[in-house]
Amino acid sequence: MLRNVLLTLLGILVFIQFFRPEKNQAEGLSPNDITTKYAVPANVQGVLKRSCFDCHSNNTTYPWYDNIQPVAWFLANHIKEGKSELNFSEFATYPPKKARHKLEEVGEAVTDGWMPLGSYLWIHQDAKLKPEEAKLIASWASGLREQIQVPAGEEEEHHHEEP
Repeated sequence: MLRNVLLTLLGILVFIQFFRPEKNQAEGLSPNDITTKYAVPANVQGVLKRSCFDCHSNNTTYPWYDNIQPVAWFLANHIKEGKSELNFSEFATYPPKKARHKLEEVGEAVTDGWMPLGSYLWIHQDAKLKPEEAKLIASWASGLREQIQVPAGEEEEHHHEEP
């Protein structure tokens, strides 16, 4: 009985290996990439690429375990959620109000230490931000935010934590 259950589970595990999600790997730089519209210094770009782009761009560098189901499904969903929150590859399409709000969130996320996610850092320890890198990203995001003007008549969004 136990043998049959184990063989069935093994069969299912083998079977699901044939159903893979689409990879998040675009060809080249998106015409809507943040760098096509806004200044991103090389040192900031390097930190963003190392610590943010896997989940917040159209170009994910996949780990070896992405080839194993159901792990790939989990990763694909996680990346989809991350890109729905912030996608640096599509940032140039954001209206000024949204762009300013997202930059405010970027600063808060790195300053408060909730990005990159702990679950991501568990395996990708090189993505962990040093305090000076978090400060660099927060400062850049704040400076860029101040440069983006919201058209008159549009109320600006602010992200505030509930006490």
